[in-house]
Amino acid sequence: MDDHQIAATVAQLRALGHPLRLRILRLCLERDHTNQELAAGLDVAPATALRHVRELVATGFLDSGEMRTGDSGAWERPYRATRLSRRLAVHHVGHPDLSRDVQLAVVAAYHAELAASDLGVVRSQERLAMRLSESSLRELISKVEALLREYVQRDDPDGVGVSVLWSLHERENGDQ
Repeated sequence: MDDHQIAATVAQLRALGHPLRLRILRLCLERDHTNQELAAGLDVAPATALRHVRELVATGFLDSGEMRTGDSGAWERPYRATRLSRRLAVHHVGHPDLSRDVQLAVVAAYHAELAASDLGVVRSQERLAMRLSESSLRELISKVEALLREYVQRDDPDGVGVSVLWSLHERENGDQ
């Protein structure tokens, strides 16, 4: 676990183990969204969005804002991501299945976002296979994670919005 991370609870792992919840967090990262906006943006029923929003609020991943009057005059509640998921280590020794579910949900959410985007704007993509010593593997992970943290710190509100998925897993039987 990184020095900057805290261990995820079982409830937090369960909350992050659904791709729709991860997509809700992504949408609520930059600005507040109401349940209706989330449902429309994700093309799901408002009741479905609300069930997932409530789970994210209960586990500390979303904050609910003050009730406000919407454009139609109805009361609405906005939600914003707390960025808690960025600080959590999801590799839970006692619950490897939940940790795996989170990793699969991350890939599924990324896939859904990529499918919904204009594929003409994919800036870079690599899929590599290699064999590394344990020390080289640790070095690779450390360097990539440090580089990603450096660029997250440079977050520019006027910049181009991009999404990065970094995932490293051991291949079955170590095959190339």
